[in-house]
Amino acid sequence: MDKITMAHGSGGKITHSLIKDVFFKHLGNDILERAEDSAVIDAGTGNIAFTTDSFVVKPLFFPGGDIGKIAVCGTVNDLAVTGADPKFITCGFIIEEGFSCSDLEKIVKSMAKSAKEAGVKIVAGDTKVVGRNEADGMFINTSGIGVFGGKNRRLGSSDIKAGDKVIISGTLGDHGIAVLSKRQGLEFGSEIASDCAPLNGVIGELMEGFAGIKFMRDPTRGGLATTLNEITPDSGIGIMLEEKNIPVLDGVRGACELLGLDPLYVANEGKIIVITSPADEAGIIKVLRNSKYGKNAACIGEVSSDIPGKVCIRTRYGVTRIVDMLTAEQLPRIC
Repeated sequence: MDKITMAHGSGGKITHSLIKDVFFKHLGNDILERAEDSAVIDAGTGNIAFTTDSFVVKPLFFPGGDIGKIAVCGTVNDLAVTGADPKFITCGFIIEEGFSCSDLEKIVKSMAKSAKEAGVKIVAGDTKVVGRNEADGMFINTSGIGVFGGKNRRLGSSDIKAGDKVIISGTLGDHGIAVLSKRQGLEFGSEIASDCAPLNGVIGELMEGFAGIKFMRDPTRGGLATTLNEITPDSGIGIMLEEKNIPVLDGVRGACELLGLDPLYVANEGKIIVITSPADEAGIIKVLRNSKYGKNAACIGEVSSDIPGKVCIRTRYGVTRIVDMLTAEQLPRIC
């Protein structure tokens, strides 16, 4: 690797190689190398979840959201899927000289609205201004802290076993296609809106009601396929997906066919993957479908010991194929 390319930000194989070969090589420790969305650490009085993220989405405003909304929701969701209750967020703004003050206020108002919905406080921040054409208008960095206690318990992939069910909370690819259509000025018959949303409310309800939940993750960069491939290597288990059960909006499916994309790899910002014991499958789907952000929830697959280390999909035609991790750039700058 001589130069960084856009593919290094895709969330796929090239991103994971960069993390392993550079960051883990020099910064690695037992917490960092878990490679989870949030680090779960001992704060002296109990565990907390701690995360950081940077948002460089282009354009800054898109159907269903903006960079401020995605910054809050993305941070909240990364905390919540570990089993923690999100509490506090920091935000750092890198703003270009000449940026519209009215647009800045719109973005900050959006952050405030999303933080209020999620029940978190933005408690610290930083502002830097750079020269014109040096930041595409604005970049935002966040950090977040969540706590464990009561209904909240530590989730991880180590308890997953054969026979567990794989549930998705709704349709795939909405966010990635919404951002791409706005960026490129594309129209697909009806406007596709991002699914960007804070999911800690429904996640908390699931945590309180279902002890069989083993694992949660929000499938952002690299989509569902890449996220599932992050948990199968060296685990002794694999995942078999059922294509006919995977929910995709007709507009998203049509856009993907037109653009040569696979919805399995397109980013989401308001969906969760839940892996659970079979006994809780029906109850979890019912709760999700009755929630604000889960009306299209479905069981899309099962954990299997017959395909260790692999994610596979049984197509509508009965053919089984391997679903690999994203290997190159697909949709850059979507978060």
